[in-house]
Amino acid sequence: MLLGEYEHSIDTKGRLAMPAKLREGLGEHFVITKGLDGCLFVYDMNQWHLLEQKLSALPMSRKGARDFTRFLFSGACEGECDKQGRILLPANLRKYAGLEKDAVVVGVGARAEIWDAQRWAEYNEATAEAVTEQAEELADLGI
Repeated sequence: MLLGEYEHSIDTKGRLAMPAKLREGLGEHFVITKGLDGCLFVYDMNQWHLLEQKLSALPMSRKGARDFTRFLFSGACEGECDKQGRILLPANLRKYAGLEKDAVVVGVGARAEIWDAQRWAEYNEATAEAVTEQAEELADLGI
């Protein structure tokens, strides 16, 4: 399980230090792709294959299924950490997520997310109240 929030900088070559605890959970090879809410998603290979199977089972006659599948797969690339624990973020993914210098890497259970630090702060500020309301609803469901 991937957990935690880590602040790091992206160097001039587009490399980001992946936190050691998340590196362990992601394994040697993983997939980085465009995520939702303006961040990048990072999946270990097992989770990626599970997601791939679920997406391939969707009816391609549904436009939403085609659109979402294209969105995830067109931005996807295989990643690995170098000897210093850094990952290279391709330019198209950095541009999509607005990643230039300061980044936040977040463990979200089955995946990690990479956010521009400012965008992450804005997201947290905007969703704080909504999360409290959602927690109340989940409590009603026994969670």
